[in-house]
Amino acid sequence: MDKQALTDWATANGWQILAGMPVLTKPSAPKEAIVRLALKATVASVEIKKPAGKWEKFSSAAYAKIQPDPETGFPMGLGLDTMPGFTMLMRDNKDRMTFARMGGKG
Repeated sequence: MDKQALTDWATANGWQILAGMPVLTKPSAPKEAIVRLALKATVASVEIKKPAGKWEKFSSAAYAKIQPDPETGFPMGLGLDTMPGFTMLMRDNKDRMTFARMGGKG
C-alpha cells in the first residue's frame, strides 16, 4: 500500500483528516485526535496521543511492507490489528460519521 491507498482506506473506514493526517478521535470529544497515521515519504507510522498530550509512536513500517488483507482490505503490517480497542474505536468513529451524514441539514 502507498500513502494514497492508506489515506483512501482510512477515510472509508471512519478516519477523518485533521491537520493533514488521517486520525481517529475520542468518542466523547470528536474534535480531539487520539490516534493518527503519520504518512511520510517512505514510511507510515501509527501514533497514539498520551494523556499528557504528547504523541508516541506505536508502530511504523515501510509502505512496501504494508499489504491489504485480501478479504477486508485492512492494512496488515502496521500493527493496527494488535492495538487493544482499535477496532471498537474505528467503528465508533465510522458510526459517528455515518449518523452525522444521515442527520443532514434540517
